[in-house]
Amino acid sequence: MTPVNDEYGADLITLIDDDGEEHEFEVLDVIDNDDGCFYALLPTFEEPQDKVDAEGTYYIFEAIEENGEQQLAEVEDEELLDKLAELFESRFEELYDSEEDTENDE
Repeated sequence: MTPVNDEYGADLITLIDDDGEEHEFEVLDVIDNDDGCFYALLPTFEEPQDKVDAEGTYYIFEAIEENGEQQLAEVEDEELLDKLAELFESRFEELYDSEEDTENDE
């Protein structure tokens, strides 16, 4: 998928799939390590019920260089995908735990 734009503020990114359709995602987190650069993306929805139905669903893409452009590709290696999911989820827990602590302190 090809990134179309990075909007300021909400960390939204629009990707174009192989069929030319646009999909908007919120960037949850980025991990850049020895395995590569990976994005955890949450789909955005216009309908509130769609958001509820997809609660907790996010996608992991790898940033790759293709023809001089940055592309996001699905991670096909299941073992790597499981490892990345664990990393992202532990980072999410730390982030949300620290946000809750800040809210409780106020």
